[in-house]
Amino acid sequence: MKSKSASCPASPIFRFATEDEIRTHFNCPPGFLGPVGIDRTGIRVIADRTVAAMSDFVAGANRPKFHTAGVNWQRDLPEPDLVADIRNVIEGDPSPDGKGTLEICRGIEVGHIFQLRTKYAEALKATYLDAQGKAQIIEMGCYGIGVSRIVAAAIEQNFDERASCCRLRWLHSRSSSCRSAWRKSDAVRNAVEQLYAALQAAGIEVLLDDRDERPGVMFADMELIGIPHRIVIGERGLKEGILEYQGRKDAAALAIPLQNALELVQLKLCD
Repeated sequence: MKSKSASCPASPIFRFATEDEIRTHFNCPPGFLGPVGIDRTGIRVIADRTVAAMSDFVAGANRPKFHTAGVNWQRDLPEPDLVADIRNVIEGDPSPDGKGTLEICRGIEVGHIFQLRTKYAEALKATYLDAQGKAQIIEMGCYGIGVSRIVAAAIEQNFDERASCCRLRWLHSRSSSCRSAWRKSDAVRNAVEQLYAALQAAGIEVLLDDRDERPGVMFADMELIGIPHRIVIGERGLKEGILEYQGRKDAAALAIPLQNALELVQLKLCD
């Protein structure tokens, strides 16, 4: 309920009524106010949509320590002066489309829209001709997407405990081809280069680790970077025509035929 007194003028900015204002209009201290039996010439009743649809509800009786039960609109008091969506929703409220209930969850702002209206168009004298050939001020809007926010959102939603530095698991964007016998075996090097070229030709971004490091060091670095697909070609497996594949979420590596490597990676990227 909103007072119409001079001390609380009609304004888009609302405030809590003072205790003196409440006692003046309701002849009652705060805590027991209600819409039944009040002088509506000096008080405007605004009801939330859910309240306007209620029946047999309980309201303050405008008397200390008293309430009025079984209140109904029209029978016990006139309809609200204004029905509006003024209450904060809570989890479990009916959805606006009537097809379920609301669930409260956190969101990430990666873009924004500003309604600029005609403020800048007027300053720039930006106009257009309407259907009658009359000049009208252009309505303007601003639409933006934060590139850095997208990266931050991707990190927040997809990090894991192993990517302790950047804490990021790249979303199916890269495949890493790593081998332990790169400098020792021409056969391994040739197989790696062929698979590397095939993956790139298929449009898959590949990080080829050709450092002279132990496999454990390579694997740790890959996890730190956040690469989601790991392929290892070793001399022993190559003799059997197989390589080792492991997705970042996989508990163990999988041995697959070398000739099926490209097809497997493409399927994993489409998962």
